[in-house]
Order: sequence, then C-alpha cells, then structure tokens
Amino acid sequence: MKVIEPVELFQKLCSSGAVQKGRLLGLDVGQRYVGLAVSDVANRIASPGSVLVRKKTNIDIMAKVFQKLISQHSLVGFVVGYPFCLWGQSSVEAVQVRLFMEDLRNTGRLNGLTYTYWDENYTSKCVEALLEPLDLNPVKSKTIKDKFAAVGILQEIEIRKLG
Repeated sequence: MKVIEPVELFQKLCSSGAVQKGRLLGLDVGQRYVGLAVSDVANRIASPGSVLVRKKTNIDIMAKVFQKLISQHSLVGFVVGYPFCLWGQSSVEAVQVRLFMEDLRNTGRLNGLTYTYWDENYTSKCVEALLEPLDLNPVKSKTIKDKFAAVGILQEIEIRKLG
C-alpha cells in the first residue's frame, strides 16, 4: 500500500483509462467502526457499503475483507477520510486514522494498492443532521451514519473534480 496525493490518484485514474475499469472505496475510519462506500465504475456516484468493526486484533481479518472487496468491485484505490485540522496540528482522530492505515499496510495483504487522504470534516455531522428527524434507534443510526459518511467522502471528491 502506498499513500499518494489526491491529484496523483485522479491522474492515475484518468491516464490509465481506469475510469472505465476501476472503482474507489471510501473509508470513514472511526475509533470503533469503519464505514465503507464504493464508487460506480465512472467514479461519479458513491453507494453505501458495509460497516466493519475496528479492533487492533482484527486488522488481518479486515485486510482480507478489503482483498475480497478489491476483487469483487475492481477497486483501484482507497479514499480515506481524514480530519484535517485548520491549525495544522494533528487531532487524536487524525492520529487514529493514520495508525489504522499503517496497521493495514503492515499486514502486507494490500501491496500495490494506492490510497489517499481526503478531508472528512463535517461528513458525519451532515449525515447526523439528516438522520435526526427520523428518530432511529441509536445502533441503526450509527451504522447508517458510518456508511453515509464514507459516501460523503467519495461524493466530495467528485464535486471537487468537476469544479
């Protein structure tokens, strides 16, 4: 696994013709859960995926799940939500995201895959605002929030590419 800048990921997609061949996986990494979303083959529309339980002890299992998703969906890269701080300092959440990606990289199961970090500030808050009037039970609400935060990360990339 190799981290690259967002612009490099877009250039890779466009120059290799991968826009027709590969999808992106969005990750919303939290302390206890990782929400997933997958783009369409044109990388224009994101759909919610699953939510994985995040534990230090199951990182290898998660890497196997990612391997399966890569194969099933022809994934060419990951877009990892990252809580960039306005003051240039790393927040606790940001450190957690980097540690998760480092642990995932250290499994050796995702070699050759590239990923980039994308500003995820307010993605979860936006989803929470949409879910609040629905008065869902807390467990269901959390699962939906994690999935759709990952959708928000991928959709934000598309908006920036078109803008």
